[in-house]
Amino acid sequence: MTKSAIARVARTVCPHDCPSACALDVDVLDEHTIGRVRGAKDDPYTAGVICEKVARYAERVHHPERLLNPRRRVGRKGEGHWQRISWDEALDEIAARFKAAEDEYGTESVWPYFYAGTMGHVHRDGIDRLRNARGYSDQYDTICTGLAWPGYIAGTGVLGGVNPEQMAESDVVVIWGTNAVHTQVNVMTHAMRARKERGARIVVVDIYRNATMEQADLPVLIRPGSDGALAVAAMHVMLRDGLADRDYLARYTDFSPEFEAHLRTRTPEWAVPITGLSVAEIETFARTVAAPRTFFRLGYGFTRQRNGTINMHAALSIPAITGAWQHRGGGAFHSNSGTWKLDKTRLTGKHLKTRGVRELDMSEIGPILTGDARALKGGPPVKAMIVQNTNPASVAPHQGLTRQGLMREDLFLVVHEQFMTETAELADIVLPATMFLEHNDYYTRGGHTRVLYGPKVIERPGETWSNHEVINALALRLGLDDPSFAVKDREVVADTFARSGYGDLDEIEKIGFVNRERPDEEQRFANGFGWPDGRYRFAPNWQGAADKKGYIWTCDPAIMPRFADHWEINDPTDEEHKFKLATSPARAFLNSTFNETPGSRTREREPSLFIHPEDAAGLCIAEGDTVIVGNRRGEVHLMARFFNGMHRGVVIAEGLHPNKAHRNGQGINVLTNAEPAPPFGGVPFHDTAVWVRKADAVQA
Repeated sequence: MTKSAIARVARTVCPHDCPSACALDVDVLDEHTIGRVRGAKDDPYTAGVICEKVARYAERVHHPERLLNPRRRVGRKGEGHWQRISWDEALDEIAARFKAAEDEYGTESVWPYFYAGTMGHVHRDGIDRLRNARGYSDQYDTICTGLAWPGYIAGTGVLGGVNPEQMAESDVVVIWGTNAVHTQVNVMTHAMRARKERGARIVVVDIYRNATMEQADLPVLIRPGSDGALAVAAMHVMLRDGLADRDYLARYTDFSPEFEAHLRTRTPEWAVPITGLSVAEIETFARTVAAPRTFFRLGYGFTRQRNGTINMHAALSIPAITGAWQHRGGGAFHSNSGTWKLDKTRLTGKHLKTRGVRELDMSEIGPILTGDARALKGGPPVKAMIVQNTNPASVAPHQGLTRQGLMREDLFLVVHEQFMTETAELADIVLPATMFLEHNDYYTRGGHTRVLYGPKVIERPGETWSNHEVINALALRLGLDDPSFAVKDREVVADTFARSGYGDLDEIEKIGFVNRERPDEEQRFANGFGWPDGRYRFAPNWQGAADKKGYIWTCDPAIMPRFADHWEINDPTDEEHKFKLATSPARAFLNSTFNETPGSRTREREPSLFIHPEDAAGLCIAEGDTVIVGNRRGEVHLMARFFNGMHRGVVIAEGLHPNKAHRNGQGINVLTNAEPAPPFGGVPFHDTAVWVRKADAVQA
């Protein structure tokens, strides 16, 4: 592509659900066509760097298999026979079927279902406006954040922390529970800057020697679910060796003789069999991260273990022990999602809600759609759904049960999508969706401090409609006449910004963002943490976290650990299920997004299983063999790849490949568990006990 072929360069925002929401510069070739996509060099967090999958975004926008017109199913679900229909026909049928379900089973029998395929608020959260206006079943969001967030809030009282750009000012950067090279490449930008400019040490804690750990000065390879044990053992060493800041503990935390006595029992020797580390490795880790300017970047791996809430809180407690929060370049960060102070009442239709309705746990979509009375909260069956921004037939746990529910002939399923995903294949009506470059929206950066405006850059192809347009058009056909269903997406952005005190959108658009960075002393809780007494909680305030976020208890609160600790509740291995499986992120996929593009498929190749060579030898498995991984929920076929960068008894399957890419047509989430994890729900995707066998041995 020659430079003269570029009509203009447009500034916009990456829409996908990693925490960074990078600022992008897009080469626009004409009103329908883009070329290269690059990270914006003048954005302090993006710093000119984006992940390789977004850099190839033209592959998605101009993909020959993109959905471009509405379709109605012909024949049985899943057979793949479709009839092209008009938008009027589609919307009329959807409205009629929703009304029929409401009339026979009540409004809660309709369940709008969505998630973070786009992080743009207008085209993600607008579905709630329809839900609230009609009294449809609510959605309890657990699948991504339900385990990590409460662990953080229970300690600090606020879901926020030190600006990640301060990693560049650190002496030690701890990257814990995230493969940043795959999922948050900008974390590496600032960590590497600290190494280059300050000689900082990079510490990486993870369950396998992934691309991020390869960059570490101190790699810390632990067993799955043992993060809390490492954390409390490290705090034991810090107190024992005089590395704790006792003045800080007395002024800013609830540190007590009881907690100190608890930590005395959590010796490195105690932690060795749990973590798989040696005493020397635990002590080296503790002494390294006790440096005052240590920045803890705590990732979403914590939300993938059944004990992840406890692990997050325990890891977060280390900078409170050392007083690292006091120093620039020190402290911790997970997400800024609790700091935006956005007023989305009109966007989500809060003013239209006239009564309470049941909240259905999105992670339990399988049990819900197959009639589990507990999951249905004692209410009516779900008889109609509209799905936007997610692909539950691939990404939801207990995939067999999820697909069984979606394939019910008495479930009317509408899927609004960009491609014919596994979920769209099971729909009654499929609607074609725009991509982020083809509509207006705004984006929050959970990974840092700015709220960004993402303008429309090119015209939409074919008959694609945005999420916002679909919700508005459907609402009108259902007889709703509130003015919020008659405004354009840019007007919603402007209204939300004005209500939130952000200012005028025309002015904001000139620079492209609103900086919501809190004052430095607030980021590091210099005036106290987010609890009434201003103290960090080593004895986590679970009920306080529930009250702040509207969490729903899934266990008896009395069973929760009293202090930061290791909690032995994860899926146990046994004689039959000898391995722990983690379904870790691939570099070229983002959940199931990008697994349709040629560049991503070429990089990720065939669905594979990383297995330790010694484990493979014991099972007579050779490199490249087809293996079957299974448990009571099902079986998945994968190609064996030898890898010794993990503890024995651990296997890793990277990325959500299309189900049909597996030799038996079953995707990896056939194996994962939909049972809500304590204390408030969530899916332990990296915590699954399985057996592994050579394929021909099973067949024989």
